[in-house]
Amino acid sequence: MEKFKVSGPSRLSGEIDLDGAKNACLPIFCASLLSSEELNIFNVPRLGDVQTLLTLLKSLGVEIEVDFERKTCVLNSKGLCSNIVSYELVKTMRASILTLGPLLARMGEVKVSLPGGCAIGQRPIDQHIKGLEKMGADITLRDGYIDAKANKLRGARIVTDLITVTGTENLMMAACLAEGQTVIENAAREPEVVDLACCLKSMGAKIEGEGTDIIRIEGVEKLIAASHRVIPDRIEAGTFICAIAACGGQIFVKNFDRKIMGLAYEKLKSCGGEFLEVNGGLKVKFDQRPTSVSCQTSPFPGFATDMQAQLMAVNAVSDGIALIDESIFENRFMHVSEMQRMGADIKVKGRTAIVQGKKRLSAAKLMATDLRASAGLVVAALVADGESLIDRIYHLDRGYVNMDIKLAELGANVVRIRE
Repeated sequence: MEKFKVSGPSRLSGEIDLDGAKNACLPIFCASLLSSEELNIFNVPRLGDVQTLLTLLKSLGVEIEVDFERKTCVLNSKGLCSNIVSYELVKTMRASILTLGPLLARMGEVKVSLPGGCAIGQRPIDQHIKGLEKMGADITLRDGYIDAKANKLRGARIVTDLITVTGTENLMMAACLAEGQTVIENAAREPEVVDLACCLKSMGAKIEGEGTDIIRIEGVEKLIAASHRVIPDRIEAGTFICAIAACGGQIFVKNFDRKIMGLAYEKLKSCGGEFLEVNGGLKVKFDQRPTSVSCQTSPFPGFATDMQAQLMAVNAVSDGIALIDESIFENRFMHVSEMQRMGADIKVKGRTAIVQGKKRLSAAKLMATDLRASAGLVVAALVADGESLIDRIYHLDRGYVNMDIKLAELGANVVRIRE
């Protein structure tokens, strides 16, 4: 088991080079299942989830050449030898469900284990199933598996009951090889969905409307070899901006893309500080205590739920009172009790957290419960007085590349402890 030892308070200074977005990389890897030709991916992050998915794809017969030092990966699915995705491969990462649509479209039959539980709340896959059934798939659920069959998927009009990112991605990939046109209404607009569409189009797919709530896909006979560069990680960018807002100092975020940040960028600017976009990056400077900022999480372009814990840490040391309303996941306030142990003044009523900013937090022994909660606790520990120990940082490693090293390079006192 590994922990972070964080000694604060810190003041940060230097440059941060953003890695590729995990939530863009995973569906793009699954898109390789749609073609029998090579897919070259650039800006691939060395993350736990990425390595888990590569293991899964290899078990299906995908040929993989990965170089994490150069951030490249070549995938070739010409030799697919299995259409069964077992529970052992799915249980640690819910994104494995993204193999369902591509495998069904390519092979005509697939058996994928239902994903396990999720600490932050329910993530139903019924929209994936309903959409594929609209396209002509025969789907049964038995013994914890989704058993799907379709001689040939057909284009259909699909209106999802709710906005689902992985649902939109799964249906969009399946539709690429379907017969006729598929229209997905109430589609997710996240930048990661747009990035997947860009990759699919480079493979020969015919897609229109990505980035809007209506996506149209005209099916083609096959997809071809292609190359694609993964977008930078907007959540990593937001996390480091929260760190500088809480701690003070000045950083330069390289490879910054304001367009993919959504409302999170405006909310972070409202914390005070100086923001200057220059030379393909973002200069951020905080010389004073941040200002409290309220928010409600919502699908893109709204404030990302994946940024909620980090902003709460900033609000915990800000000047004023903030209300944070979590409208996406019902259990995404599990970091609150840990921040309270550090002296944060946070009260929760239903899905709303009321945060009264304080000048100081105190170090404590902390337990991470999920990926983004981990990031929030790191931000809080950076600004707290004393030495904090953050346990279960394997959650953090699922979505951040070498966060401890990157923070240390900015001047933070962060050490990874291996027990």
